[in-house]
Amino acid sequence: MNLSNPEAKISQIVRVNRADRWMVYQRLQQLGISCQCITNKALQVELSNTKEAIQLWSVVKQIHSSRTELIDWLNTCWQKKSYQKEE
Repeated sequence: MNLSNPEAKISQIVRVNRADRWMVYQRLQQLGISCQCITNKALQVELSNTKEAIQLWSVVKQIHSSRTELIDWLNTCWQKKSYQKEE
């Protein structure tokens, strides 16, 4: 995915199960990311920049990961941040 052109918009199909699709759609709407959730169709997301791509990744990760995986991921982030402060 090349998002180096600030004018470029990437249309992405996001495959999530039906139960989670609406939750992902609502969260992306809250983040201001353009998307469509049509009944019996895949979620379509339009990404304008790298930040939106990372936000999409994060939202989908939160849906598909277990609570334990998310806690471990957060702890790893905190450890890296603490290590960087000490340097």
